[in-house]
Amino acid sequence: MLRPRIPVNPLPTGIVTPLVLPTTPTDIEPAACHHDHTPAPVPAAPRVQVPAVRLTPSGLVTLVAGGAGLVLIVGTVLVSMLLAVAITGASIAVVAVVLRLLVRDMQKGR
Repeated sequence: MLRPRIPVNPLPTGIVTPLVLPTTPTDIEPAACHHDHTPAPVPAAPRVQVPAVRLTPSGLVTLVAGGAGLVLIVGTVLVSMLLAVAITGASIAVVAVVLRLLVRDMQKGR
């Protein structure tokens, strides 16, 4: 199966000796057998039917309630992030106005 390969070493004269692989004997004849060598027919794969999804009234109510809850949670998170950005922007604007007034007062020398 796996045969180790011996590297070819150059001789000091510069002549390279090639690797000699063992040959397989070709004089062996296969044994005669007395049965049919045709491949067996492959059986067809059985067709598997996946059952259709059927929701009961309680399952439908659960699905609708879960979807509505998910929408409310995602909406709440998004609105709170928008509100945080708006509050941050407004507070930065107030700080900018106050700094502008302080710098103007310092320049007038009051």
